[in-house]
Amino acid sequence: MAGRIQANVEKVIEGKGEVVSAAIVVLLAEGHLLLEDVPGVGKTMLSKALARSIDSTVRRVQFTPDLLPSDITGVSVYNQSTREFEFRPGGVFANIVIGDEINRASPKTQSALLECMGERQVTVDNVTYHLESPFMVIATQNPVEMEGTYPLPEAQRDRFMARVSIGYPVPAAEIAMLANHGAVSPLDDLEPVTDSAEIRKMCAIVSHVHVSDTVQRYAVALTAATRHSPELVLGASPRATLHLVRAAKARAALHRRDYVLPDDLRALVQPVLAHRLLPSAEAAIGGRNVAAILEGIAAQVPVPEPTS
Repeated sequence: MAGRIQANVEKVIEGKGEVVSAAIVVLLAEGHLLLEDVPGVGKTMLSKALARSIDSTVRRVQFTPDLLPSDITGVSVYNQSTREFEFRPGGVFANIVIGDEINRASPKTQSALLECMGERQVTVDNVTYHLESPFMVIATQNPVEMEGTYPLPEAQRDRFMARVSIGYPVPAAEIAMLANHGAVSPLDDLEPVTDSAEIRKMCAIVSHVHVSDTVQRYAVALTAATRHSPELVLGASPRATLHLVRAAKARAALHRRDYVLPDDLRALVQPVLAHRLLPSAEAAIGGRNVAAILEGIAAQVPVPEPTS
């Protein structure tokens, strides 16, 4: 089923199999995905294609500087005929929420997503509303250097399981895009290949993938190493360790295994950990970015030997 979802999304996003696979890993690991890249490379298109591949409820929220927190979570409105307050759900009440250009809204509005992403619920006027499963936030953002953007708070970034960049297409894929996307949008003909119930079953299968004690210790060693690096002022949180293991379980399931290998963790270090880390001033001045620092840290952590 995961293969069918990937093939369906790749009808729209050509030549980006690894990015599509990462999105599906996050979906099956019950996480949230952050797509960060320059404008025009297909971030929103990928979000919509993944959402349309699943027969479920989808809401798109366009983040703008004047967007209010109540637009996201919902608001209680007084009904004069019944003389009671009625709750009108906001944009997060869907199975898949597409947050387009999330870093163009103010930090206050961005923070409205904290509870729903962390606890899968929304509290408005002291009343808690639970969100249906599956629930996934796919947020797109332009690089912080772009004009009119607000950096995501650390607490917000930490709630995204993974961050991936799409990058520019290879020439052959761009030529194919001109031929296929010139007259009509490929999203118009995209049909669902699964539904929410099937996704819930797949998530349950992923949750039962075995993680040995050795692999668990390796995951902790990877995240702990970031906390002790002199090149970082903010290392990976315990939530990051949990997300790394959950994503590794989903990756193992996609590779038709019921157990996690150290290679699964190693392959996910960059997308799962990099966006949570902050480089020191010395590292930034020296031109060392987070990706290079993290790669060096991960290379120094001993990989456990396979057990017989």
